[in-house]
Amino acid sequence: MIVLATLIEAFATILHTLINIYIWVVIIAALITFVRPDPYNPIVQILFRLTNPVYAFIRKLVPTLIGGIDLAPLIVILALQFIDLFAVKLLFALANVL
Repeated sequence: MIVLATLIEAFATILHTLINIYIWVVIIAALITFVRPDPYNPIVQILFRLTNPVYAFIRKLVPTLIGGIDLAPLIVILALQFIDLFAVKLLFALANVL
């Protein structure tokens, strides 16, 4: 039982870290769009490849363009925060019960 609890805690910690890293990727990608980056820059390409599929999925579900401002990054961040607060804490609670 203690091994399973430790495994669940480790998975929850890694999930929390990955969610936080992706939140920062979304924030950086959103901020970069304000300065018209060079589309051939490898860092810009990586950021857009990491975020555009998620934005496209969100845009299919919800209209994100309001007043000329794209709210897709904000929706993604809020969804990730919800997953972090709900799923990760649920995993930690499950590990504590075991």
